[in-house]
Amino acid sequence: MEWTRSETIGLASVKCVHCRGLGLREARGRLVPCACVFRSIFRACYARFRKCVEQEKRYSRVSLEYSPRGGRRITWGMKNEEYIADFYLVSKRHLTPEEWEVFRYHFLLGADSRLCTRRLKMDRGQFFHMVYRIEAKLGKVFRELQPYSLYPLDEYFYGRTENPWKSMDADEAEQKKPLRAGGGVRVPVKKVA
Repeated sequence: MEWTRSETIGLASVKCVHCRGLGLREARGRLVPCACVFRSIFRACYARFRKCVEQEKRYSRVSLEYSPRGGRRITWGMKNEEYIADFYLVSKRHLTPEEWEVFRYHFLLGADSRLCTRRLKMDRGQFFHMVYRIEAKLGKVFRELQPYSLYPLDEYFYGRTENPWKSMDADEAEQKKPLRAGGGVRVPVKKVA
C-alpha cells in the first residue's frame, strides 16, 4: 500500500519526535508511516467500536447495499454489529497470546493500568509499552486490511465514494489535444443533387 503525506499529516501527533508531526519518516531509504499515525488510526477505530457497543440495540439499523458482484443484487446488513465482529476478530487474529491478554483486559473489559499490571503480573512500563505496540500494530492492520479495511470509517459504514468531478488541469489538457490527426475540425457537409 502506498502512503502519502496528505494521508498521514492529519493523523500524526504534533509532539512526535520521530516524524516531527508530518506522519512519514525515512526508513531504509524510503518513506514509511510513523507509529503515531497507526496509533491514531487504532484510537479512531476503537472509539467507533465503543460507540457501537454502547449503543442500544433497538437503535441498530439495517442498511441496504448494492452487491459488489454487479447486476441488480441488493444485500442487507447491520453495519454496527458487523463492525463490532470485524474489530474483535481481526484483533484476535493478528495479536500474539500475550498481546491478546493485555488487549482483552485493557481495551475490551475496560480495566485500568493498575488492575492490568496486577492481574497480568507485569510492571507499569512494560504494560504501557505493550499497549503502544498493540495500538500501532492494529492501526496498521486496520488500514491495510484487504479487501475491505476497517479504516477510513466512512468508507466502511457508507461505502466507497468516488468523486465524479474532474480537475481543471484535466479539462485544459483535453482542450489542447487535437480532435483528429490533421489538426483541424471536420465539418459534415450535405451533398446537393
